Amino acid sequence: MNKATLLKIACILFAFCAPTAIASLAQVLTTLHSFTGYPNDGTGPASALARGSDGDYYGTTGAGGDNCMPSGCGTVFKITPGGTETTLYSFCSQNNCADGWTPTAGLVQATDGNFYGTTYAGGTSTHCDYGCGTIFRITPGGTLTTLYSFCSRRGCSDGQLPDAALVPAPGSNFYGSTGEGGTSNDGTVFRLTLLRECSVCRNVE
Repeated sequence: MNKATLLKIACILFAFCAPTAIASLAQVLTTLHSFTGYPNDGTGPASALARGSDGDYYGTTGAGGDNCMPSGCGTVFKITPGGTETTLYSFCSQNNCADGWTPTAGLVQATDGNFYGTTYAGGTSTHCDYGCGTIFRITPGGTLTTLYSFCSRRGCSDGQLPDAALVPAPGSNFYGSTGEGGTSNDGTVFRLTLLRECSVCRNVE
């Protein structure tokens, strides 16, 4: 069988198989939840969901929630595979948004079963007009603990305005980055270490 014949056979097979291959790509998309925003729901999810060990999915919205009218300061939410959504936490629930606000990054679940994330603004630092961002921990039930407030060091050498998800690592460590701050104000890469003997003890290097 010469090359010309083989080429003809290949073309015929492609003509018959291509429609089948294209048809097999057809999918069905189901909308599980439509956000409604302030004050009863989040709005503006901008990051990937994290699948929890319980089989549900967890995420953040950059706005919405029941604080900071009229648009809200952001939320952490849970949604079941069937589409039942629950707002677990509304940011800026504490005075001066010490708990942070505008969580633009997604969550990661650590081996302790809790979720960890960052907020772009808020926290206890007074060196930024609206706070310099935080690292937080939240339980699957919605109890939030602020672990670190950025720009806690002179000149914001520890960074400020984190807008990316954390990466968990062995030894109770998390790695991440900030968009600004550092010695040249061009951002930082950091490691957060949680001390096992303390519930809120922390260190950022």
